[in-house]
Amino acid sequence: MTTTAIPPEAKRAPAAAPRRRPRREREGAAWVFLSPWVLGAIVLTLLPMAVSLYLSFTDYDLFNPPKWVGLRNYTQMFTEDPRYWRSVVTTLTYVVIAVPLQLALALVVALALKGMKRGKAFYRSAFYAPSLLGASMSIALVWRAVFNDGGPVDNLLGTGGWVNKPGFALLAVALLTVWQFGAPMVIFLAGLQQIPAELYEAAAVDGAGKWRQFLSVTVPMLSPVLFFNLVLQTIQAFQVFTPAFAVSAGKGGPADSTLVYTMYLYDRGFVASHMGYASAMAWVLLLVIGIVTAVLFRTSRSWVFYASEGDR
Repeated sequence: MTTTAIPPEAKRAPAAAPRRRPRREREGAAWVFLSPWVLGAIVLTLLPMAVSLYLSFTDYDLFNPPKWVGLRNYTQMFTEDPRYWRSVVTTLTYVVIAVPLQLALALVVALALKGMKRGKAFYRSAFYAPSLLGASMSIALVWRAVFNDGGPVDNLLGTGGWVNKPGFALLAVALLTVWQFGAPMVIFLAGLQQIPAELYEAAAVDGAGKWRQFLSVTVPMLSPVLFFNLVLQTIQAFQVFTPAFAVSAGKGGPADSTLVYTMYLYDRGFVASHMGYASAMAWVLLLVIGIVTAVLFRTSRSWVFYASEGDR
């Protein structure tokens, strides 16, 4: 009878699994790395918001201690200040004009770039550049000169300076925002590149032309990206300040036609030194943006489509 010798390697005990750190120790390390963000969020965002909420119920002029007045700032805003309501109407008009035009132009350019074979990177960068430059005061001042009396628009159309006409001044401000279509264009382009080519081929086999393919394939498949851009650009449009400030020389004119909400908030807070009133305006704006965003999310269920039904 022969016995088989067991190799020394087989007699070794299995290697012990690496010891995991205690959960409390792992959480402690996570909080160490998160602490700069948490500290910044508390000191730079939450604390100023809390102070602003308190000041909205006070009479505060930046130089003297705030005096508690309760809801007086809000009642004055809604019932005694006609310029406030003009700023509301101006802002809503601006949003209705600027956001659809900007998204439409961004989508058209994205569709054109998608079909390009050469030079796509160059044109994508060129069209994106206004989004980097357009928010600056220098570009806004140049825009004012373009639409002023004797400017290129006046020389081309003979309509006079738009910035001096109540019916055209806000349109000039909106066109500056439309010109900054680069960011939504890049997002649209990324979404277009994710649409499977098989869908267009199947639509073509069924006899669908380019326009029908756009309505039946591109729009439904791109609807999540369109919804994202719509929400983002709407929120930004409600907070517009620099273009209106530069085009109107900081006065909101002519005849308050460019007096957007944030400009009037700035005027009440830093020009008239009614910081309590300006704080109340800021909280109303925050509430309105939240409501509009919630409505967009609610209505998106009927027109935003996803590849998987389970994601809807």
